[in-house]
Amino acid sequence: MKILLDTHIFLWALAEPEKLDAKARAMLETRANTIYVSAITVAELTIKASLGKLPLPFNPVDMIERSGFEMLDFSGNDALLLQNMPFHHRDPFDRMLVAQALAHDFYLMSRDEKFSDYGCKLI
Repeated sequence: MKILLDTHIFLWALAEPEKLDAKARAMLETRANTIYVSAITVAELTIKASLGKLPLPFNPVDMIERSGFEMLDFSGNDALLLQNMPFHHRDPFDRMLVAQALAHDFYLMSRDEKFSDYGCKLI
């Protein structure tokens, strides 16, 4: 299974795995699954850190690699889906993650239930 992590899930997996339920932890640990972290997540973390909204004491790209996750670049084809997406969600980072999940037919792991309104496969 190919799973794209929402930003908060990535942070929890690194620093607060107890916030993840047993099913989510098992999916992250199962070697048969490929776990992706988007370049969008890197952008979100670094922008929030630059605004003083989030401490970022690590290099997210390095941490993705060291955690055994795969980096997923955001492509022009991913972005094209944004034009016709309904506005169930106003957060541009979340909308881009949904677009990526849809474009690549990945599962999206998130606690944000609004994502299911887009028809993406939500975990």
